[in-house]
Amino acid sequence: MKRFHVHLHVADLSASVAFYSKLFGAEPARHESDYAKWMLEDPRVNFAVSTRGGGAPGLDHLGFQADSAEELAAMKTAAQGADMALADEGETSCCYARSDKHWITDPQGVAWEHFHTLGDIPVFNEVPAAGASTSACCPPVRGKPLAIAVKAAAPAKSSCC
Repeated sequence: MKRFHVHLHVADLSASVAFYSKLFGAEPARHESDYAKWMLEDPRVNFAVSTRGGGAPGLDHLGFQADSAEELAAMKTAAQGADMALADEGETSCCYARSDKHWITDPQGVAWEHFHTLGDIPVFNEVPAAGASTSACCPPVRGKPLAIAVKAAAPAKSSCC
């Protein structure tokens, strides 16, 4: 079963953690100096906030977290079958996790991440293993074609999302 994913860019992480902890009635499952994530079961959502990213605070991206590689492959096949432009990152590191992922973008430019988490990492965005994608975890840039946007979203010095 997939888990809905929401990632917000926030100006004040401490205030956001306090607010969302009260809203959800739970502390974050992961809390770092620049990032926090709640893995809620009711509703089943992966809700993340971070101070990383450019532009004004607000919606960074949406997505679906797959429980298995097979489920992620089915989402990719469905997106391709629906003629959605898809940017495949493959295995990459981002947001304190290693994941296999791809991106699609809706007509308004909202980025949707489809991913399967492979494991935790100790830093926000570490250098991928040999053979893994070197692209960043950042969502496509609004208003740019998907292939260009994903490349443009790749940060220069490991600042991500």
